[in-house]
Amino acid sequence: MSQSVESFAEIMAEVQRSAVHLELRDSYGVDNEADNFAAFRRGEWSEELERTDRQSWLDLVSEATSRGVVMRRARVVSVEVSDYIRYEHAGTQMNIDAGELVRWLPRDQASDLALPGNDLWIFDERLVQFNIFDGLGQWIRTDFTQDPNVVKFCVSSFESVWERGIPHSEFSV
Repeated sequence: MSQSVESFAEIMAEVQRSAVHLELRDSYGVDNEADNFAAFRRGEWSEELERTDRQSWLDLVSEATSRGVVMRRARVVSVEVSDYIRYEHAGTQMNIDAGELVRWLPRDQASDLALPGNDLWIFDERLVQFNIFDGLGQWIRTDFTQDPNVVKFCVSSFESVWERGIPHSEFSV
C-alpha cells in the first residue's frame, strides 16, 4: 500500500470538494509539537506561540476552504482525556477560525463502530492517506490507497464518527 505521492500541500492544492481527517490516538509524540506541548504541560503555553508555529497549516486550511473545500476533523478520545488531548483542545479554535470543522467523540461511544487501525485523511472520497505512528506516537510513514473498498470503508468510518461527534464548542476537557 505504500507508494510515493506528492506532498500534503500538493494533494490539498488538487482537492476540489472535501478533506476529512480521522484521529484515533490519545497522544502523539511528533517532533514539531514537542516544545509547545512541553510549554502547555508547564502552564506556559499561549495561543500566540502556537499560532506562530502552526501558521503554514492555518494558511493551507484557509486557502482550501476559501475555494470551497469542506475540511472536517473528527477525534475519537478517551475520557478522562490525556494531557495531549487537553493541548489539542486548547489549540483547536485556531483550526476552526481557519475554516476547519471539528468534532470530538468519547471513545466509549465508538465501541460499536467499525474503525480503521490508523489515523487517516480522505481526499475527495477517492484517496486515503493513512498516517502510521509507533507506540510512542512518533510518525513512522504515510501510506496511500485508492482501493475503492478501502476508500468506502474509511468514508463510512469517518461519517459514523462525525455523526456521533460533539462539536468543538460543546466538548469540554
